[in-house]
Order: sequence, then structure tokens, then C-alpha cells
Amino acid sequence: MKLSLGPLQYFWPRERTLAFYREAAGWPLDIVYLGETVCSKRRELSTRDWIALAAELAESGKQAVLSSLALIEAESELGVLLRLVGEGRCWIEANDLSAVQMCRTHRVPFVAGPSLNVYNHRALAMLVEDGLRRWVPGVEQGRALLRDLRDAMLAGGGSMPELEVIAFGRLPLAWSARCFTARALDLAKDQCGFRCIDYPDGLPLATREGRPFLRINGIQIQGEEVTDLGPEMPALRELGVDVLRLYPQAEGMAEAVAHFNLARRSPQPPPRVAARNGYWHGEPGMRPVEAM
Repeated sequence: MKLSLGPLQYFWPRERTLAFYREAAGWPLDIVYLGETVCSKRRELSTRDWIALAAELAESGKQAVLSSLALIEAESELGVLLRLVGEGRCWIEANDLSAVQMCRTHRVPFVAGPSLNVYNHRALAMLVEDGLRRWVPGVEQGRALLRDLRDAMLAGGGSMPELEVIAFGRLPLAWSARCFTARALDLAKDQCGFRCIDYPDGLPLATREGRPFLRINGIQIQGEEVTDLGPEMPALRELGVDVLRLYPQAEGMAEAVAHFNLARRSPQPPPRVAARNGYWHGEPGMRPVEAM
């Protein structure tokens, strides 16, 4: 079972981002996803910088995958996507069907990201024909749904692509053309001042009763809770999961990677390091459910 570092969902200063990936080069990871997936206005690192980082991480023995935006709205964003696809040496994480189309046209292998909304084996089989090599299911797709989809793929004579499951981090729930961070700070989207850089793990949003509820991250909404599928290792192995995805967090990421590195090598499931895993069991995502 491989470990991947998912794309950075937050907006960090340039030097902090570069330092994070320099450190990540020494972690026991097999795959690193690089690129902006949330907002095209976040330009502390340019497309050229992401491609250069991919080359550096490939030299350290990791597979570097270039990730695309989850919500493409402008011609300029398609231009950036074309540059990523045209790089030629990396797989692409396609988080929008525009990226799937471009990868198919240029015959570039791709990963189907969690925002592609693949819910049945026919859609998955179609993407495999287009060049899909690895699939990251949506955050709410739990063990039972994935088993049914896998069985349907195999019963139909097809073969499953690599299966990558989000095992750690705050889950990306939704995207919008509006910027939630700008709205929360009473700013216009086009004059946002890039204020999301002030919130390295997103802006906490509570209910009227003061209960922590969501994280605002630019045009993206995340769950407040950090999911942790470490205790589900026996079920993950039984399902044939190939890759565990760990989403970057501002603090404690090296420890999280080390924890999952031990977990994948141990016959016993590890203790829980985070809080929630409800979606995996077909329950609300914020609910903690004991592994079965």
C-alpha cells in the first residue's frame, strides 16, 4: 500500500510552501500531488514553480502528479491546464472534466480526483478508456459503495484502476463561484486582498450555538473535523486500496505521515490520531464510528 501527499488545499506564503515540500522530499511518501486546486488567483507559486517542484520530487524517488483546478471558469485557467498537460513527464490529477478531455486528447495518463463525481462502474470504465490510471473517490463514498462498484467493474470484465482513498485531513466538501472567505470578511471577490493566506488551515465557521462546523477556504468549503482512516486498515486492505491519501495540514504533518507509514506496515490497526471517519461507514462525515 502506497502513501500519497494530496495537493495543498490552502494558500500559504511562497517560502512556507517551498520549505514544506523540501521537508516532504524526505518523508516516506510514494506520491506527491502538486498544484493549485482551489483558486486560480492564488499565485505565490507559478505554474513554472509547480513543474520545477515536480522535477525535484521526482529526483528524490517520488511520483509527482500535477493537480488541476476543481472549478474551471475562465479561458486563462484552461491555458494553465494546457501547460500542465503539456509538461509531458507527469500524470495529471483531473479535478474537472475539462482536464479529462485535455488528457485524453494529448494521451496523458491521469488520476480522477475526488471532485469528478464518479458514482458507478460505467462512468469509471469510460474514464479508464480515456486514460485513467488511478481513481480518488469522493469524500462521501464509503466502504460499501466502493465494494459494490469494484465488484460491478470486475463482473463486467473490466479491470479496476488503482484505488486511492482519502485517509487523513479535512475533507473538501464543496466549491462555488463565490469566494466564501471574501464574503465572510465583507470583501468583494475581485478585491479579496488574498486574505485566505491569513488562514493556513482555513477559516473556522461555527454554528449559532458556537459549535465548530466547517472550514472556509476561499471558494471551497471543508469539514471542520480531520478524518482518520488509520483504524480502518484491515478493511482498506480487504477492499484492495492501493494508495492512502494524506492531505497537507499546517502543523504535525511529518508525524501524520510517520504514523500512516507504520500503520501500512503493521498487521494491527493503529490508534486513532484524529477525530472522524463517519463517511467510510455510510454515516454523517462528522460522526466518529468504531472500526468493524
